[in-house]
Amino acid sequence: MSRKMRHDRHTVSLLTDHMVFSPKYRGKILTGDIAMFAEAIIRKTCKELDIEIIDMAVNPDHVHLFIQFPPKYSVSFIAKMLKGRTSRILRKEFPELKKWCKQNLWAPSCYHGSVGHGWEVVENYIAGQDRKPKG
Repeated sequence: MSRKMRHDRHTVSLLTDHMVFSPKYRGKILTGDIAMFAEAIIRKTCKELDIEIIDMAVNPDHVHLFIQFPPKYSVSFIAKMLKGRTSRILRKEFPELKKWCKQNLWAPSCYHGSVGHGWEVVENYIAGQDRKPKG
């Protein structure tokens, strides 16, 4: 975790966001292999987009992400990419999810909180999430 400014070719930035999204109907489906797979997909997607994950918690009925991202992306674009890719891949790998939700795994809503100087507050909040055993 670093609070270093991001230096790109034409910009210097420090853009962070606390994002929370949940499965449809707040279903408690993010457990065991599904939770581990979801976390791996999110981490891979963020790496491909050059987004640093400062902290993350995958709970049975929601996902918390604390990220630092480049200015070329909006938070809505990031949410769309993460939710779209995880939904598509998880429903392909775990066919039982298609029975539960035919088209989209995630609820259409998403929480975004811009994080300025309150990094510790967000980190402590995510660290205090009730993480269920992944087995």
